[in-house]
Amino acid sequence: MLKRTIITTITTLLFVFLFVGCSQKKYEIGATKYTSAARQKATMCEYCVRGKTYRPSYAEVGQVTYGVGSWYGKDFHGKYTSNGERYDMYSRTGAHKTLPMDTMVKVTNLTNKKSTVIRINDRGPFVEGRIVDCSYKAGKDLGLDKSGIAKVSVEVLGFAGKIEPYYRVVREKKVHIPTRVTLSNFGLQVGVFSRLEGAKKYKAKYSFANQKTIIKKSYDKNNKVVYRVWIMGFDTQERAIDFRTAHKLNGAMIVRN
Repeated sequence: MLKRTIITTITTLLFVFLFVGCSQKKYEIGATKYTSAARQKATMCEYCVRGKTYRPSYAEVGQVTYGVGSWYGKDFHGKYTSNGERYDMYSRTGAHKTLPMDTMVKVTNLTNKKSTVIRINDRGPFVEGRIVDCSYKAGKDLGLDKSGIAKVSVEVLGFAGKIEPYYRVVREKKVHIPTRVTLSNFGLQVGVFSRLEGAKKYKAKYSFANQKTIIKKSYDKNNKVVYRVWIMGFDTQERAIDFRTAHKLNGAMIVRN
C-alpha cells in the first residue's frame, strides 16, 4: 500500500512538472530573418501618434481580435516600413499597432468570408476602429480592393515569420496553455543630457533599491553625443508603467535595452 502511494505521488509530481514546463512555452523577442534585434526593441516601445499612446505587447497563438480592416497600395510602395523593410505592395504583409514585428496572422473578411495570411512588418493603421492595414496583395485576397474597408477578424498564428502547426494551436486552446511572445528588459528614460556630469547627477537622484539606473551614451537626431539616464530592470512594460505612476515620473518614456 505504501509502495503504491509513493509511486502515485511520484507520478503526480512528474505530471505537474511536465504540465508547468509546457505552460511556460514562450518566445523571446529577438532578431528574425526580416527584422534586426535593434528594430525589434525599437518597435516594441511605447509610442504616440496624433495624441494617442500605443503600447506594443505580447501576443498569444490563437488570439483573435475584431474590428475594421483596410489596405494601402502604390503610394507607399518602396517606402520603408517600421521593421526596416521596404514596403512591397505585392507581398502579403500588413500593419498593426501593437503586435510584435513578424507576427503571422490570419485576416478574415467577415462579410464575404475570404481570408489570407499576412506577416506584420509595419505600425498602423492610425484610424479609430481599424485594427489592421493590409498590403495591396493581401487586400485583394480579401476583396478590400473593391470595398476599401470591411469588418475583419485577426487571428495570431505564429511569431518570427513562422506559423505554428495547427495541431499545436488546437491543443493549446483546449488545455489553456498559451504560446506567447514575451517582452523583457524594459526601462524608463528620466533624462537626456549633452554633458556627462548632468547625467551623473540624475543617476544619483533616481536610484532605487530594486532597479538599476544606468547612463546610456547615444546620439541625437543631429548626430551629437547625448547621455540618457535609464531606470532598468522591469520584465514587462506594464510593470514599468506602474513604477512610473507610483513614483510620479510622468515625463519618463518607456524604453528597452
